[in-house]
Amino acid sequence: MDKKFDKVKFKEKLEASGQFPMLYMFKFIVPSGRENEIALLFPKHEIKTKASTGGKYVSTTIQSMVETSDQVIDIYEKASKIEGIISL
Repeated sequence: MDKKFDKVKFKEKLEASGQFPMLYMFKFIVPSGRENEIALLFPKHEIKTKASTGGKYVSTTIQSMVETSDQVIDIYEKASKIEGIISL
């Protein structure tokens, strides 16, 4: 997530979107070759990938059962360390 990321507002939105635990869909776009770094965040999950038309980027989609909004935020914070990532 970007440096302007407001954890408090994001947590409020997550908690307003439904009850935890819930199935949450994570979506990221990464430079080609970095999708393995996303896989490290979700070792036991199926990751759907799709290469961009030009092949420079790969979109990834992961569905994960999460227990709390803090768990979602933690994953986004870890993902933000991947060079070139775009979190959706």
